[in-house]
Amino acid sequence: MELLPAESAMFRDREEEERSGSNDEEVNARYARGEVRIVTEQARYPLTAIPGMVESEDYQLNPDFQRRHRWDVIRKSRLIESFIMNVPIPPIFLYEARFSFYEVMDGLQRLTAIRDFYRDQYPLEGLQEWSDLNGRRYSELPEEVRRGVDRRYLSSIILLHETAKTVEEAQRLKQLVFERINSGGERLTAQESRNAVFPGPMNDLCIRLSRNDALRAFWLIPDSAEEDETLPSVETGSMTGNTLFRTMGDVELVLRFFAYRQQLEQQDRTTLRDYLDDYLRRGNLLPSGEIEELGKIFEDTASLVRAVLGDQALYMFKPVRGNWHYTRPTLTVYDPLMWSFSNHLKDAEALLARKQSARQLFEEMFRENLSSFSGRTAEHKDILKRNQLFSKFVGDILSQPEDPEDERQEMIVFGEEDTQEIIDAVVVDELESSNNSSPGEKLA
Repeated sequence: MELLPAESAMFRDREEEERSGSNDEEVNARYARGEVRIVTEQARYPLTAIPGMVESEDYQLNPDFQRRHRWDVIRKSRLIESFIMNVPIPPIFLYEARFSFYEVMDGLQRLTAIRDFYRDQYPLEGLQEWSDLNGRRYSELPEEVRRGVDRRYLSSIILLHETAKTVEEAQRLKQLVFERINSGGERLTAQESRNAVFPGPMNDLCIRLSRNDALRAFWLIPDSAEEDETLPSVETGSMTGNTLFRTMGDVELVLRFFAYRQQLEQQDRTTLRDYLDDYLRRGNLLPSGEIEELGKIFEDTASLVRAVLGDQALYMFKPVRGNWHYTRPTLTVYDPLMWSFSNHLKDAEALLARKQSARQLFEEMFRENLSSFSGRTAEHKDILKRNQLFSKFVGDILSQPEDPEDERQEMIVFGEEDTQEIIDAVVVDELESSNNSSPGEKLA
């Protein structure tokens, strides 16, 4: 694969970085200078003041390192029940971006749940100790209960503006804190951690491209997910693609495309997660022009794959109960298929003129090489084998005669599909499993 100039130099300094280190005297000097030291203060807010805080221009609720999760009504209600019972609630974390202007680092869901409750936007549901209050909104609570809730406080820890001397240092430290404070709670997915710890132009590109129409069609991600504030939660939602979106799995799919361009050469004796972390960290340093060029390569590749093979381009074709069917989208198709098509963008017109041959050859490739797509092995030889198969697949398409003019139409594939909810859950699990795999490890 032909890499862009700066892209090809991304990993040249790796050996020097691995050899570098500091002696005790240098470490002590850094500590004495106060490097990497957080300056904090604590505060307490009465619950009655939370709606005004949340709606104030002095608080930013959605900085880049926040996750996409949204609580459902039951989870919000249980928070309110905890206040009714005076159960201690963990503090929220704020960052003072400038004097008296705060970013919510951790606690967004708690803040919005409290605000929405005081605004009568949801009735309590699923209360266990105070089940008599189920179905009631704030204004409908018995007077004594309402007064009791109003007496409660929400604590906060504020990282003060003095914590960092530069914008870059501030960004790094607050991302570091975000990852540390989330390590003991609900587990972050690998991509949620990357989004928090490695912000920058490449990360922004991956987030933007996760909205790509072709990518959403391939992985059954709803078009309106990001803008729809009424989406059901991870726990109860049935909206197609919801979990993949909420865990930032869609963003990781974009990152995988870029990292796959150098994976065989650069992922050595480490897990895929560490390689993707390292790639994103280095990718954020690429020139803006190359980052945009990489973005165009992704968009052109995804559009070409969709135009030639349809929305089910990433589906496995394999025997199910004795008959061959298309089953579900999978990473073992996504990675090499996107890689091979990106190598033939100059042949887009010729590929589009042979769509019927493409689908037939696609099925033949699986019939003859199914074992290469089973077990999701992460060994280099298996990745190389799949790359070779898809390179041959594209070459075979180009060697076919063009489709008759009157038969060139959108490819429609019929098959026995898994339910969309199952596909969604399996893909998220597949992403997390692959993050923990090493080059010589076979994924279950």
